[in-house]
Amino acid sequence: MEQLKSRNEVDVNYTWNLTDLFESDDAFEQAAENLRPEIESYSRKYENSLTDASVAVEAIEGFKGLMESLVPIGAYANLRLSSDQGDASAQRLSGIASNIGTYFGSETSFLTSELLQKDESFLKDIRTRAPEFENFVDELLKQKPYQLDAKVEKALASYSTVFEGPYSLYLKTKLLDIDFGTFTANGQEIPLSYLAFEGELESHEDTEVRRNAFRAFSDKLSDYQHTTAATYDLQLKQEKTTADLRGFDSVIDYLLHRQDVDQTLYNRQIDMIMSDLAPHMRRYAKLLKRVHGLDEMKYEDLKISLDPSSEPEISVEESRKYINDALGIMGEDYLNMVNRAYDERWIDFVKNKGKSTGAFCASPYGSHPFILISWTSLMTEVFVLAHELGHAGHFYNANREQNVFDARSSMYFIEAPSTMNEMLMANHLLENSDDPKFKRWVISSIISRTYYHNCVTHLLEAAYQREVYKKVDNNESVSAPELNRLKRQVIEEFWGEDVTITEGAELTWMRQPHYYMGLYPYTYSAGLTIATAMSKRVLNEGQPAVDDWLKVLKSGGTKSPVELAQMAGVDVTTDQPLRDTIDYIGELVDQLEALTEEIEG
Repeated sequence: MEQLKSRNEVDVNYTWNLTDLFESDDAFEQAAENLRPEIESYSRKYENSLTDASVAVEAIEGFKGLMESLVPIGAYANLRLSSDQGDASAQRLSGIASNIGTYFGSETSFLTSELLQKDESFLKDIRTRAPEFENFVDELLKQKPYQLDAKVEKALASYSTVFEGPYSLYLKTKLLDIDFGTFTANGQEIPLSYLAFEGELESHEDTEVRRNAFRAFSDKLSDYQHTTAATYDLQLKQEKTTADLRGFDSVIDYLLHRQDVDQTLYNRQIDMIMSDLAPHMRRYAKLLKRVHGLDEMKYEDLKISLDPSSEPEISVEESRKYINDALGIMGEDYLNMVNRAYDERWIDFVKNKGKSTGAFCASPYGSHPFILISWTSLMTEVFVLAHELGHAGHFYNANREQNVFDARSSMYFIEAPSTMNEMLMANHLLENSDDPKFKRWVISSIISRTYYHNCVTHLLEAAYQREVYKKVDNNESVSAPELNRLKRQVIEEFWGEDVTITEGAELTWMRQPHYYMGLYPYTYSAGLTIATAMSKRVLNEGQPAVDDWLKVLKSGGTKSPVELAQMAGVDVTTDQPLRDTIDYIGELVDQLEALTEEIEG
């Protein structure tokens, strides 16, 4: 295993080029400095002056301009910090961006407060004069029942940096304070880190390496469980206080309100997968155990490939052809975006100390997407990159078609375009191979990467998160032992007696940043449910289905997630799409069992 390099030691050609946002840190600081007086001037001009609809339209237009100036400032600082959480310069820039963001929120909070004090005819007049702000006004009206006094709103906005504190603390503990050192397997000392564990070691084909890595990783996590639990408890208390202040019946209602969906869709996604998907995944676990000749199937064995020898190694350059071939059906404009991402360094491929774990795509309005990934040269990374390019394609289209208020869709829908690309990649690989071992690897990748990741890993997070919020709504604090108990309970319920839940598995809650982002985890399976139905349409109908999908991507946040799904021909108000998705996973497991019989003769 390679030792992680420092950021200044990696090949710059495989890092993202942030000069597309700002030429330098100095240029970033100058932009932040210049924005402050603009915000101050805006506040002086419009506060207590929204006398008629024409002035209100002018104020909304000015607010839009300020937002467009703020977005690249926040994006640049976040991307710099994501590259290396330990970089002192990046930490300083993050503070500058956070401060200007807080100032913006505080000084412009009057706009929402004053507009919501007007009668409905005033707001209709705004819509008539400026149809481009129709969704902006509609979103305001949705907020009206939960709006507080203007002074309270301003005070809350002024505390936004403090409210972001738990997530910042979580990242510092995770990426800077925890030193995993090394562990021993097969007589060798192997370096351990978050990136090494989640990138390679937790799916390593050598059982001793994989299990020893899990043990060492879990033991080190446990040393920080109380600090991490206290950090999480702060996040939960903040959400509970906000939900109560605004008059929501529960924290879950408060968080779902922002997603424009109700508890029916939320609970169905968790309950049906816990009950109906579990039997299929247990069959998959048994197949892994048999093929690998394991003495018992342990929690730390669940991420292994069914056939690691059939997984090709692949370079960054080689990945482009796979991506282009798989996503070619999306059309010339979409592929142009993909190739620009490679050519213009929109993607950060390298592995280095302090770099954020996992993968993500940031799509700042007015610029282009930026993708973070830690390339391991395994074919699986092509699925990860296709996923992130799905987010990129979504906002590349939406940002061009919509204004800054309307570009971002509901979180409920956000994972549909990304998981759709994973399905297109899988379909392409299956169509172009007759080798039963490679086909088995592809199908097992669809299950272990696409469906396991989105419908098991994140679903188990969601089921656990729901139990946590029940406690929060009951005014209970959470501690590490209680969080461990809840997480273990959920994992054991899903896997039953078919998987041994090793000590340390309960600490999985410590690894996921999604708990600081509202009700995010369940949306992965929601998005994949839509993507599964849509990818079948593309396979069966071709171009008409692609055209529908591109229209959905371009719609951004102008429609609710239910309406966006309907545009794609998927009705998520019923349980049928989710049932079809679970049945499809069952069919994939059937195919794996049949291919294994064929391979083993």
